[in-house]
Amino acid sequence: MTSPGEILFLCHRIPFPPDRGDKIRSYHLLQALSAIAPVHVGCFADDTRDLGFADAMAEITASQCVTMRDRSRVAAGVAGIAKGQPLLVSLYDKPDLHRWVARTMAERPIRWVVGYSVQMAHYVPALPEGVRFVMDFVDFDSAKYSAYGLSQRGPMGWINRREGRKLFAFERAVAQRADLSLFVSEAEAALFRAEAGFDPITVRALENGVDLGFFNPSADFPALSKEERGEGPLIVFTGQMDYRPNIEAVTHFVREALPSIRAAYPDARFAIVGRNPAPSVLALGPTPGVFVTGAVADVRGWLAAADVVVAPLRIARGIQNKVLEAMAMGRPVVASPDAAAGIDAHDGEHLLVAPDSATEAANVIALIAQRDLAGALGRAARARMEERYAWSAKLAALPAMLSGNTGS
Repeated sequence: MTSPGEILFLCHRIPFPPDRGDKIRSYHLLQALSAIAPVHVGCFADDTRDLGFADAMAEITASQCVTMRDRSRVAAGVAGIAKGQPLLVSLYDKPDLHRWVARTMAERPIRWVVGYSVQMAHYVPALPEGVRFVMDFVDFDSAKYSAYGLSQRGPMGWINRREGRKLFAFERAVAQRADLSLFVSEAEAALFRAEAGFDPITVRALENGVDLGFFNPSADFPALSKEERGEGPLIVFTGQMDYRPNIEAVTHFVREALPSIRAAYPDARFAIVGRNPAPSVLALGPTPGVFVTGAVADVRGWLAAADVVVAPLRIARGIQNKVLEAMAMGRPVVASPDAAAGIDAHDGEHLLVAPDSATEAANVIALIAQRDLAGALGRAARARMEERYAWSAKLAALPAMLSGNTGS
């Protein structure tokens, strides 16, 4: 970029450190943006743990406003319905952050505004000529709420159907304002273009990558203890365990696939690895063969020890970091079609795609039984990640996207 200027980066969750799905992408975006120009970050913290990362993030930001997300879902719902807003937008509405954005825009030579996740778009004011607005939607979020609404009855079904409608209208309006709209995969971008009526010039994919140095089977990381590993085959799922798609995925797997696996391998164990397990996830713990870890210091030990990593998500958007990480660790992966959809990998070559619980169970059993097959699949998975998913390659186009020199 040849002209001076600074960047305003607005995130729904502090983009530091890269320890959960949405933070992984925002963290790497922040790193890449800070190499282009000084970055001012406005974001939310979910809790005091998140607030504790603000000082470390300040080392790479020109300025920042990290504010606690303390509006309850009930209050956000009431306010959102009264204002005709999507509930997601209402949940992330805070006057302090609006004031900080206005002050930063007035006092700093902001040339680029980058929004991360659609709920942050309502902080973007009317921009003067010459200031570009890039909106990273990441996922087509309204489609997720619409899918929830179709499968539910009663009040929650109505709420999710309303959210799908309201959020889609908001997403479309944001994309009309933005100079460029980004999604995490071409599949997500294409779906949004088709539904909202945009072209491939203004709505594009910026895929996720994976940290190939960190998620590397040859890296130095603590191995599991004998007690953690257990004696039998180990099946692993990783993720934020208060996130609804992850909750539904492990619940369905335990009920529908695990019994068949344990019929073939009675000592097989299913480890649910991730922070903040919801009560319904904790309730799976007493099930024979199930182990709920909660937060772990280093997920790589669990991935490295896994005979099979599963990603049986029934509703998934974009690219699943959990799948990229497992493949980068050279592990054989069994994924649902939704979990595999955004990843440039081939069924039977780099991973196994299972459309239903019976196929999930059969694939896991086959990989446990055929160590050569599992090893070959894991090696091919690692090679595919090296070929396609290095973060440096994924973000190489970011400067051109900010400047507008992206071609046709």
